[in-house]
Amino acid sequence: MLNELMRMFLGNSPKWYKSTIIAFLILNPFILLICNSMGLNGGFIVGWIFLLEFIFTLALALKCYPLQPGGLLAIQAIALGLTTPYHVLYEIEHNLEVILLLIFMVAGIFFMKNLMLSIFTGLLLKVKSKTTLSLLFCFSAAILSAFLDALTVTAVLIGVTVGFYRIYHTVASGRNFGEEHDYNNDNNLSEVGAVDLEKFKAFLRDLIMHGAVGTALGGVCTIVGEPQNLLIANIAGWEFVEFFTRMAPVTMPVFFAGLITCYSIEKFSIAGFGNQMPLSVRNVFNDFAIHDAANTTLNQRAQLLVELIVAIFLVIALALHLAAVGLIGLCIIILLTSFKGITEEHDLGEAFHEALPFTALLAVFFAIVSVINDQLLFAPLITFVLMQDVSTQPSLFFVVNGLLSAISDNVFVATIYINEVKTALDAGDITLDQFNKLAIAINTGTNIPSIATPNGQAAFLFLLTSSLAPLINLSYMRMVVMALPYTIVLSIVGFVAIINFI
Repeated sequence: MLNELMRMFLGNSPKWYKSTIIAFLILNPFILLICNSMGLNGGFIVGWIFLLEFIFTLALALKCYPLQPGGLLAIQAIALGLTTPYHVLYEIEHNLEVILLLIFMVAGIFFMKNLMLSIFTGLLLKVKSKTTLSLLFCFSAAILSAFLDALTVTAVLIGVTVGFYRIYHTVASGRNFGEEHDYNNDNNLSEVGAVDLEKFKAFLRDLIMHGAVGTALGGVCTIVGEPQNLLIANIAGWEFVEFFTRMAPVTMPVFFAGLITCYSIEKFSIAGFGNQMPLSVRNVFNDFAIHDAANTTLNQRAQLLVELIVAIFLVIALALHLAAVGLIGLCIIILLTSFKGITEEHDLGEAFHEALPFTALLAVFFAIVSVINDQLLFAPLITFVLMQDVSTQPSLFFVVNGLLSAISDNVFVATIYINEVKTALDAGDITLDQFNKLAIAINTGTNIPSIATPNGQAAFLFLLTSSLAPLINLSYMRMVVMALPYTIVLSIVGFVAIINFI
């Protein structure tokens, strides 16, 4: 029975991984007990251990989806008194807009996949240069993220990339376009098809990472780009235009530096980039475009028209911020399913397969964030920065916010710091001008260096834990390595801009 229980624990994960998680769960209470008995701050020490252990589960997301091991750690943290269920609920309620966004907007994009695939397939075929295509992905994602939001754009990119993968995998498995096919099963791949598929995976990894970084480049610029932007703007009293202009001295140099970095790493094949699409794969997409044009029915054209009209409405609604993003997503689902005739429950359920596991994981992540908050894990750094000379505080805020965001969550870090700075302003410890400078440093610091790791930004974490990641072999460490050139260049440019222009 013990062997069977061990076999079932965390499913098909490697034995060493299972043993590691069990070791974490056994050692954590003892470390807390020993620290407390020695008169040390056990909650602070073990809180950091829990944070590192949770990052470990994220880093090995391809070995086991982080929800289960991360959830076990979160449950134990609550059981050990490092936080409470009420505080976890508070964090979830505080981030309800993000959760609703994931549930409804990602599902809404699912019902728009035909339009998205048609647009991006055309782009893939018309643009022969990989460098130019990469720049287009990065630039388009940045522009869209500035007016929509990074998670929505990432959902679009994931849907499109899965569509690309499915098309080639179908043909490489000896099937025709339009046939039912399980693209997770490689058993029917021809030998040549399997070799070219690996090259195509590398090509898709490049594009999706350029797009993901693009969401960060655009997301930092406007109120609606990232969740913490709206929070900072509300506390500072900035409207859309004022927020953009105040951030521009930092965000515009970073934006152009990002595009230059994109061009350079593709041109010189740095950090795993520079992979080309095999000719056989391009031929498949040419054939798909011809087949699609010749076999498009009146019903399919009508569905594309509906998707196009709803897509225009989506852009307008998000740009004008007519409602919370998640509610707009729910509206998109209702409009698309109503006018496309999708009324069966099982047809609706498929749209939520991508988002719900990640939503559950995000709730677990908020439990770890609650531990960070209750045990004041970041308090020493906050205190240190606020004690420094006024002239150096903006650059220090940029660095510290960046480091903390890369290992935890940029929304949480921004929330903690902007509230501390607002408290200092209300107490008369800093001037309004200094508050504005620090608000800029907090926003750019939490948005730019946080691309260093997948857990730094929700969009990156969503990509890592999506169904696409295992298809194209996109692991945690591979994301870190591929993001590294961007992280270095953008962080340096942002830091220099803070010093010289803020």
